[in-house]
Amino acid sequence: MGQKVHPYGFRLGIIYGWQSNWFAERGYGDMLHEDLRIRDFIKKKVFHAGISRIVIERRADKMAVNIHTARPGILIGKRGAEVDALRKEVANLTKNEVFINIREIRKAEIDAQLVAENVAQQLVRRMAFRRAMKKAVSSTMKFGAGGVKIAVAGRLGGAEMSRRAEYREGRVPLHTLRAEIDYGMAEAKTTYGVIGVKCWVFTGYVPDSRIKQERLVAPGERTPAS
Repeated sequence: MGQKVHPYGFRLGIIYGWQSNWFAERGYGDMLHEDLRIRDFIKKKVFHAGISRIVIERRADKMAVNIHTARPGILIGKRGAEVDALRKEVANLTKNEVFINIREIRKAEIDAQLVAENVAQQLVRRMAFRRAMKKAVSSTMKFGAGGVKIAVAGRLGGAEMSRRAEYREGRVPLHTLRAEIDYGMAEAKTTYGVIGVKCWVFTGYVPDSRIKQERLVAPGERTPAS
């Protein structure tokens, strides 16, 4: 009971790639925590820019930070002033030479992380949780999603006992590896306590050509070539 798998991790290496792309024979832990610090810093620094995810690539002593944002203009600033300032601040967190690339999210309404953050912000502004969830679900479906599910948990409406509420529209096939399921999570820090918001968005099926055809071989089992 209650055994759930992260939709992104479940499809990792099948239809999704890693969000940290580098290899280390030694100092793996230090580099991993450095990535986490950089992501945390950028997210807090420019939260208002609508950042969905941050993909980090390392090659030798160079680091490329790819920021996927719904509002690239805010992040870039006038003549690139904001992004230059951000690059210098990120460079202070690492010994590597830093390059920042801005990737625009065309449809923020079907990005699960941004939908979850939007619902969380509305809960902080004391909007009724049912209204916020219904509004987000209908908006996501209107922009072409195949299905969406939003769940909130905590002291909903200021109730003494915490509970969980969920809204779903369309279909969200979590067990189908070919299905592109975008997942996002956010927290609404209200006066009553923290309310967690989770969002799943189904955007369609990946064509067979994109799926890896290799299969894992169990210990002792012969490969097709042998």
